[in-house]
Amino acid sequence: MKAVILAAGYGTRLNRDLQNDSSGHFKHLCGIPKPLLPVGNKALISHWMSAIEKIDCIDEVYVITNDLYYVKFEEWAKEFQQVKVLNDGTRSNEERLGAVACLQLAITQFNINDHVLVLGGDTLFYEDFSLSVVLARFTELQSINCDNNLVLSYLCKDEETTKFGILETDEEFQVTAFKEKPSLTETTSRRACPCFYIYSKSTIPLIAKFLQEKQNSPLEEKDAPGHYLHWVYSRKPVFVHHVSGRFDVGNLPSYIDCTKYFQKHGDE
Repeated sequence: MKAVILAAGYGTRLNRDLQNDSSGHFKHLCGIPKPLLPVGNKALISHWMSAIEKIDCIDEVYVITNDLYYVKFEEWAKEFQQVKVLNDGTRSNEERLGAVACLQLAITQFNINDHVLVLGGDTLFYEDFSLSVVLARFTELQSINCDNNLVLSYLCKDEETTKFGILETDEEFQVTAFKEKPSLTETTSRRACPCFYIYSKSTIPLIAKFLQEKQNSPLEEKDAPGHYLHWVYSRKPVFVHHVSGRFDVGNLPSYIDCTKYFQKHGDE
């Protein structure tokens, strides 16, 4: 299995918050990409590496970033033997390729022909999260059908449905619908879907087909990684594994919440 960490975003909202922060406590973080922000005693992305290094089946980790932050990630990656950093060539948020296109760039660049764990570089889970447990569930699903895929979900509050992609499932926890930021009344499900997907070897080639179909669509229709999940669940089986919650570092308040949690609970 390969891991691809999506880290090509520009952190527009967070950087704006940092610039406008009147306390002065966070000015030193300006210009640092979100995955490299300090969380507890290490960079956010390094929490993922601590978990991945304990997993034998993940033999390579590819981090895709942009040209603006490429040197910073190359410097960070020196301490991790299995990490390779890929530059998507963009220099601004307006030039961004979108998460799905970045994923495909990594697949093409490194000739990936394997199961792929896709992670958002600005996401962490609560302390009870276990990567080994999730991978064991994926292995179980693979033993039933090699086309099976696995995604995570956690229960969000009623008023939060409009912020997230929401999954609907059947009694076997197979995804039956994906609703992007639905209103409270559009679905009874509260299963929010973070950026954590394990796509089977047979599902990976469909990413190129998705991008081909969407090549003339606005970037908004292919930017977020959930758009591929929305497209693929009706073509390949996708199952859900429940987790208790996550941190998505998108702005300064969410970063503060994340750092406070990990200072209290220690490493992931």
